[in-house]
Amino acid sequence: MKNMKNNWKLFLVASLTLGLAPFNPPHILGKIQWVLGGNAFSGENAMQTQDWFDVVLHGTPWLLLIISLFLNFFKKK
Repeated sequence: MKNMKNNWKLFLVASLTLGLAPFNPPHILGKIQWVLGGNAFSGENAMQTQDWFDVVLHGTPWLLLIISLFLNFFKKK
């Protein structure tokens, strides 16, 4: 847990590089729109395994950054 809290700078760099790659437009934004649009789970345009892998690959740095920032802001004194 201590490493999660102390590595926020690493998670920020990872989020701004891997999390936003490719940069125009970022993959993660397209995948989030796809999921929120409702077409990710069914239909002929449903997300394939590689699309879900993309969500995990580009979303993990953001998730780690959010957890780390949460731990830093709400740490017990």
